[in-house]
Amino acid sequence: MRVIWGNSLLKPSVGALLFLASICLTLRADDWPQWQGPRRDGIWRETGLLATFPKEGLKVLWRTPVAGGYSGPAVASGHVYVTDFLPAPDTHRPINPFKRITEPGQERLQCLDQLSGKVLWTDVHDVAYGMSYSAGPRATPTVDDGRVYTFGGEGDLRCLDVTNGKLLWSKALSDEKHPTPMWGFASAPLVDGDEMICISGGSDPEHGRGVVSAFNKVTGEVLWTALAAKEPGYSAPIIVQAGGKRQLIVWDPVAVNSLDPKTGKVFWSQPFPARLGLSIITPRFDHDLQLGDVLFVATQYDGSLLLKLADDAPGASILWKRKGKNDRKTDALHIVAWPPVLRDGHVYGIDTYGELRCLDLKNGNRLWETFDATTYDAGEQKWASAFLIPLGETGDRYLIANEHGDLIFAQMNPAGYHELSRTHLLEPTNSDPGRLVVWCHPALADRCIFWRNDKEIICASLAAADGQ
Repeated sequence: MRVIWGNSLLKPSVGALLFLASICLTLRADDWPQWQGPRRDGIWRETGLLATFPKEGLKVLWRTPVAGGYSGPAVASGHVYVTDFLPAPDTHRPINPFKRITEPGQERLQCLDQLSGKVLWTDVHDVAYGMSYSAGPRATPTVDDGRVYTFGGEGDLRCLDVTNGKLLWSKALSDEKHPTPMWGFASAPLVDGDEMICISGGSDPEHGRGVVSAFNKVTGEVLWTALAAKEPGYSAPIIVQAGGKRQLIVWDPVAVNSLDPKTGKVFWSQPFPARLGLSIITPRFDHDLQLGDVLFVATQYDGSLLLKLADDAPGASILWKRKGKNDRKTDALHIVAWPPVLRDGHVYGIDTYGELRCLDLKNGNRLWETFDATTYDAGEQKWASAFLIPLGETGDRYLIANEHGDLIFAQMNPAGYHELSRTHLLEPTNSDPGRLVVWCHPALADRCIFWRNDKEIICASLAAADGQ
């Protein structure tokens, strides 16, 4: 059922609410309950992990079939949540993935047992895909306080009971006045207290529909809506503490924006137009020992921007902005979609054609580059990808999950890139970019990796053996 914007809501029963209150589900420190993990920063903080991969490869604990999707899984309180798209029979995707045609089918959320991979329940709803790159949903589910929130590729926002998959409320954020963006809705919902914040895709907040909206997380009631860009972009919102205030950061194709997360009031906006609406990566925040609080974004055609956030009140100024001649001749970092890392005064990220680069944070100067983490032939490959996962709050050790389905332990620091160990774990199955790839971020919980392609989701142990 599609609940149209502003209409009456599907409400949970009193009994269901009392049951949820009684069980008081809480997220454990080693869960991965949303996009980029517990703190939405992509850092894996667990200890007791392998130092190198076994020669025979990782032990796969279970495999469960899934269909197409770019969305990574979420892991919370013993459950794994993964979304996919089931095309209708005799439906064929276009050979050219940029072409937009109507593809009837169903979006599905599966809830799996974390230990066995057994399907506990499913939620399925009808939807017709019309976006480019139509393999499946983009946004990682968000789990909070006994509810799981999903955001489908065509703008179906749904809240379900984690115990049984019962639909508690839903919104349809795409309609004739607010069409689906070219590459679909992709921003993972963000829960903040009693609010669920989502990129809602509107351009007219004065009349109740802005780029970003906050909903009551229990009822789905619209609490506020803000920003007026014509395109919403694909970047996930984050909340940072800077200038004495909690600030909601929303990067749309017009500007980097800071809002009051409780009211939607705009604190500041820094223009940074993104060609073709390609504001994709999650903004990266860091408290640098020399520069103070900084915020970094980058896009494929328009390069990189580093903002200095004011110390005494919400505000931002440009520390540097760098752009190459085009997406083939880039400067600093021109990033398509793979989140970079800010650490110890440096930026690590994947450039448009697959170079893993290290930049000096204070000026954007490039210190080194390598193709070793992304491409087998050590040469450029358009949109070659890898997810960089810091292992711990400090240090230079990383887990890298690349588009070939390889996992890499590596050291990265200003001196260079050093591969420590590599193993192949997941088969690439998505052919949209003209080659087979894995383009979804894994979840990392209980010393295990949960990773999916368009055929299966697998769980493999990364726990160190006794004495290692």
